[in-house]
Amino acid sequence: MCPVQEGQEISSRVFTIPNLVSLLRLALVPVFAVLIVVGEDVWALAVLAFSGFTDWLDGVLARRLHQVTRLGQMLDPAADRLFIFVTLIGLTWRDVIPLWILVVIVARDVMLACLLPPLARHGYGPLPVSFVGKAGTFALLYAFPLLLLATMPGGVGAAAHVVGWAFTWWGVGLYWVAGVQYLRQARELLVAASAGPDVEGSGGEA
Repeated sequence: MCPVQEGQEISSRVFTIPNLVSLLRLALVPVFAVLIVVGEDVWALAVLAFSGFTDWLDGVLARRLHQVTRLGQMLDPAADRLFIFVTLIGLTWRDVIPLWILVVIVARDVMLACLLPPLARHGYGPLPVSFVGKAGTFALLYAFPLLLLATMPGGVGAAAHVVGWAFTWWGVGLYWVAGVQYLRQARELLVAASAGPDVEGSGGEA
């Protein structure tokens, strides 16, 4: 789901069309995991492509139908992270990407997870989605199917290898830039909270 527009109302509804789309994307995570483990690369690519489409679709629907919800703000980045994590595990297991890529990306999410308890103690929820974070996530979600496609012989595989690694480097870089932004934002909120009344926050990092 894309960042909330200024002045847009955020509801506490659960059963909305965008949320159902996000739940569908979550349900596809184990399907993709099985496909990539058994080597069904064509179907795995199809699931990844459909997941990317639903990631775009739920944001569009949420804005146009005025159905931006707090649950949706959590489901969307959760689905993105699960797809990224499962894909990293699968591609690392098949030696498509080196182990350090997995470590670098997971380390960033572990760092952000460590921010949640102190933020929650001061009444804040997960930090709002940033443009840089969303861009990094999109780059990674595009990189992985290309790297999987790069395992195929011929010119298509060679081209996918180049473009896929370009997306990977951009994705990792933007992912960590966003991580540093979230870290600074959390620090500012915690400093402000220690000097004044608690304020409730909402959102979800991407």
